[in-house]
Amino acid sequence: MQPTVFIFLCDNASVFHYVTEKITGDCLKCPTVFNIIFPFSHPSEEEAKREGSLGQKSVFSPGSVISFLSLGQRVSNLVNKNFTGKLPTIPLEVLEEILLNVHPHQVVRVCRLVCHEWKEVVDSDSLWRERCRREGYQTCDATKLPEDWRLFYFLCKKRRNLIKNPGAEDKFNGWQIMKNGGDQWNIEPGDLNNTAIKYFVTSYATCMKFQLIDLEAEGYRPSFMDDFQPAIVISDWYSPRRDCGSEYEICVELLNQKKKPIRKFSPDTVIFQQWNDQKWNQMTHVFNNYGPGVRYIRFIHGGKDTQFWAGWYGIRVTNSSVEICPSVDRELSGCSQPPNRLHVNVVPT
Repeated sequence: MQPTVFIFLCDNASVFHYVTEKITGDCLKCPTVFNIIFPFSHPSEEEAKREGSLGQKSVFSPGSVISFLSLGQRVSNLVNKNFTGKLPTIPLEVLEEILLNVHPHQVVRVCRLVCHEWKEVVDSDSLWRERCRREGYQTCDATKLPEDWRLFYFLCKKRRNLIKNPGAEDKFNGWQIMKNGGDQWNIEPGDLNNTAIKYFVTSYATCMKFQLIDLEAEGYRPSFMDDFQPAIVISDWYSPRRDCGSEYEICVELLNQKKKPIRKFSPDTVIFQQWNDQKWNQMTHVFNNYGPGVRYIRFIHGGKDTQFWAGWYGIRVTNSSVEICPSVDRELSGCSQPPNRLHVNVVPT
């Protein structure tokens, strides 16, 4: 395989180079040829004359990629060193700064394989703690720190709602109807703390719908789920009408490869009486320590009205969410923080 080269240019015109074989495979979908360039002082006139066009052209301008095969020896001549392919010692603080400016997936998949020293830096807490600081990822409770900063970083970075079309923005796309009683499911305009402009509404007989989340398809590999068992945070918003009684139901299941339940969250049906003063309520739950084998998540919710009125007077639901989250000491604290911070009010199980 053709070797590739990592080239680092520093402000003293030193060139650090390391030759590694190109890595291929399905697990690696990022380029293995890249360079990181710090402020660079151009060579002296004497060096420029000695090296001809190399010293005069913009070979060292930001963004340049210098081919190992064509320019390796010429670069080593510029710094008056024999080109051996060995990596000179780099101060750890400089190496860490270099890695902090590389895409995190390249850091783990490529840079970690360079040598033992680089592996130690990539595996260190300090590197990932600093990445979290720079990108604004932090826990609600500053006294509870992650046991694994790298895991915490990637879970924060990857965190998103795995439910498709949670707020009826795209009609019923993404949802599968289980029960469609009465006058069936409907969508109405509404407002939920300025975060949802529509909601799903049930009728006078039971209406239920669900989504099946394929974790591997969403980027969470089986080995990752089995080894780390990250927190799975569930949230759903529901509201009754004031003039009509209603019922709300939710069931969330963690399924194995054969779609058989491993763990289940299925609270008692929530019943609202007529002429209630309830507005929007949030149902939350966290799955922790659920064991290996989780490959799918099935999210089911719905309900009906309790007075058998024609139309859509039943429970209303919107802004459903399922998130894979970092957890600190297997607990999530409740707090209100900016988007990059953990803010879920739950009682873990």
